Amino acid sequence: MNGVRRIINAYGTNTRLSGGLMAPEVVSAMAEAARSCFEMPDVQAAASRAIVEATGAEAGIVTAGAAAALMLGAAACMARLDPAAMNRLPDTDGLPNEFIVSRSQRNMYDRSLRVAGGRIVEVGIPDRLSGPGVRDASAGEIAEAITPRSAAVFHLAGEAAEPPLEDVVRVAHARGIPVLVDAAAQLPPASNLRRFIEQGADLVCFSGGKAIGGPQASGILAGRQDLVSSALVQMLDLDLPEAQFAAPPEFAPLNQLRFLPHHGIGRVAKVGKEEVAGLIAALRRFLAEDPAARSARWTARLVALRDAVPGAVLVPDGAKPGLPLLELRFADRAAADRAEETLRARDPAVHVDASRLRRGILAVNPIALDDADLPLLAAALRAVAPAA
Repeated sequence: MNGVRRIINAYGTNTRLSGGLMAPEVVSAMAEAARSCFEMPDVQAAASRAIVEATGAEAGIVTAGAAAALMLGAAACMARLDPAAMNRLPDTDGLPNEFIVSRSQRNMYDRSLRVAGGRIVEVGIPDRLSGPGVRDASAGEIAEAITPRSAAVFHLAGEAAEPPLEDVVRVAHARGIPVLVDAAAQLPPASNLRRFIEQGADLVCFSGGKAIGGPQASGILAGRQDLVSSALVQMLDLDLPEAQFAAPPEFAPLNQLRFLPHHGIGRVAKVGKEEVAGLIAALRRFLAEDPAARSARWTARLVALRDAVPGAVLVPDGAKPGLPLLELRFADRAAADRAEETLRARDPAVHVDASRLRRGILAVNPIALDDADLPLLAAALRAVAPAA
């Protein structure tokens, strides 16, 4: 890209660093889509068929990233199939607009719920995380917080999430409200594409630009057909005569609308035909690839670096099965800070995973690396390695 300084992305599929690298077939799918025009409901219907096959959900759409999927999912939980409510969002006076969240799962991305007009209601005390005890929010506390104002329970997926999703689903469904799951970074393993739906989640959000390998500005919202349909119609361009709007069979609940709403709150996060085509191509590629082969490809990159960098240590990423990391372990944080700053000052700049800086560790994530950059990366790491 002319006029833009290139970097070596050893951090991973980080949005700030423009995500990862797309496979040639993904780029080709986007280019092919760019050369034709389609009706976007039909494009999303084709995407839904692929997402349903991959996730086991009733329906799915491609969104402009996982945060957009969260916003659309929240809008669907509040407005359902009421076009008047869709027209009002983010004004939610008189609508169920509360999203119940375990306090230990609060994070910067749940702002998407509030952008749609939602109000977050926290439950539980995360003593296990702050140190004074072992408890966290319970399913009973979530059940107690559900009122007629509740739109959904929001659950941030992760191995350490409390209470477990199955318990959350049980109490939410007993009170008649859906469960919206943020699983943006829960791939790999590929089995997680189905896991949360199988556990009873009503809507699940995934990032398309991380491990799936799709366009950086893409995501997936999958789940119940009525809720996914509501999310879609709140994103589509609806500037057409009402009589011309026809819902594809994949989004049949839209035929229940009393009238066609105007542009919805999701219009600010529209997704293009190119992102849809690229995401679906990447999703099919991700599912077709043997997980062991994918892990072996990532491991081979790091083994080459480990062998070239004194003191580098290959470790598994405990949060993502099959994903290895390479660690450089320094005497203290100050030394790690100096090394990280030196790496970023190079040309091309080298960005590593600095999330372990407090422990004096810099890590290399292999997902977004170009094999052609490995010699340059090895030289940069050797120059700052503790044993150098």
